[in-house]
Amino acid sequence: MFFSKKQRLRAQEDERLIQLIEDHKRSLDSQQQLIRRSVEPSEDVLQRKKITDSLYSFLLREARARHATKDNRIK
Repeated sequence: MFFSKKQRLRAQEDERLIQLIEDHKRSLDSQQQLIRRSVEPSEDVLQRKKITDSLYSFLLREARARHATKDNRIK
């Protein structure tokens, strides 16, 4: 009863975290394809890929620490 608001907020933030992970995964995949297709990728493209990869890894670690999964999504 007293913790229902806290649980609801946690579930909403977990949902947002999962969505961020999915968005960054799509972005990372498209950047990797661009690099693979390029004959000589620019430094800017390589730097953006490293940043996206680092952010994606951080979000995955955060989701693991929070025990957030797609199965626990709000219905």
